[in-house]
Amino acid sequence: MAEKILVTARSFRATPGRHLDILREAGYEIVPSPLDRPLEAPEIAPLLADVVGAILGLDHVTAESLAGATRLKVLSRYGVGVDKVDLEAATARGVVVTVTPGANSLAVAELTLALMLAVARRIPYHDAIVRAGNWSRLAGVELMGGTLGLIGLGRIGQEVARRAAAFGMNITFYDPFPPPPDVLASLGASPRSLEQLLAESDVVSLHLPLSDGTRQLINRQTLAWMKPSALLINTARGEIVDENALYEALSSGRLGGAGCDVFSREPFTGSPLLTLDTFVAAPHIGSNTVQTTLRMGLMASENALAVLRGERPGPVANPEVYGSGG
Repeated sequence: MAEKILVTARSFRATPGRHLDILREAGYEIVPSPLDRPLEAPEIAPLLADVVGAILGLDHVTAESLAGATRLKVLSRYGVGVDKVDLEAATARGVVVTVTPGANSLAVAELTLALMLAVARRIPYHDAIVRAGNWSRLAGVELMGGTLGLIGLGRIGQEVARRAAAFGMNITFYDPFPPPPDVLASLGASPRSLEQLLAESDVVSLHLPLSDGTRQLINRQTLAWMKPSALLINTARGEIVDENALYEALSSGRLGGAGCDVFSREPFTGSPLLTLDTFVAAPHIGSNTVQTTLRMGLMASENALAVLRGERPGPVANPEVYGSGG
C-alpha cells in the first residue's frame, strides 16, 4: 500500500502540473482535503494521523493537531508564512516544516500595484456605477511623484519597489533587517523610521511576516501618523492591521483609502469595511496565478520529497529539528 501525502492547498490540487506528477511518480498517494478552505486545527488532526507528509495552505496546525500524527515527517508549506503552524510542537515531534520563499514574489508584487491603482482611481466604485447604468465620476489621484513607503523590504517588497519606480514613485522603507547596500542602491530606496515613513508616504504598503511584534502594527496610533490623503495596502497578513481602527480612519475621512488582500479572519464577511467605497477587498489572491502555482507547487513537492528521502531541503522553517547544528 502506498504511503500518503495530504494536500490541502486548493490551487495546488486544482492545477495540473509537474508538482502533482512528481509525487505520484515517487509512489505516494495524494489525499485531497475534504473541504475547499483552510482547515482548523481539529479538522486537520485526523487527516495528519494517516499520512507521512502534508502540503499545506493556510491551515491551522497546533500541538493537538500533531498529537496523533505518529508517521508524519514533513509539513511542506505552499507559501512562506508559518504563523499558523506550531513550529515548536513540530520540532518536538521531529517534523520538518518547509516553505517556498520567492515563488510568489512576482504575483504578490503585481497584485500590490493592482490594489494601489484600484484604490487610487476608485476602479471598483466606477465599475459598479457603470454596471448600474449611471455615469457619475469621482476624481482619483496619480501615483507619479508620490512617495511609496514599504514596511518590509524582503523579496516581495523589493519587487514592489521596482514596479513602483516605473510609475515614477519615490521609494522609502522601514525594515529592522534591511537588504544589503547594493540592493538598496539598485532600488533607490531610502530608510525611514516607522513614524517618519507613515507621516511622509502617499501610499503605505505592508510586506512583513506576522509575529508578536507586528500584530496590529497598524493601529489607531500609527494610522494617526498617516496623511489624511494616504492610501494603505496590505498583501501581507490580515492580523498586522487593526481592522476596527482602519474602519474608523476611513469612515471619518482620516485616511484616503485602503486595499487589502488579507484579513484577520477569512472568509472576510460582515465587516463594516465592506460598506465603504474607499475600501477595496480581494479574497487572498496574492499568489493565485497559474505561473506562481506551478513554481510554488513544484518547490513544495520537491521540499516534501527531499525530507521523505532523508535529505535536508534548503528552506526549512524550523532548523532546530536537525539538532544543535540547526
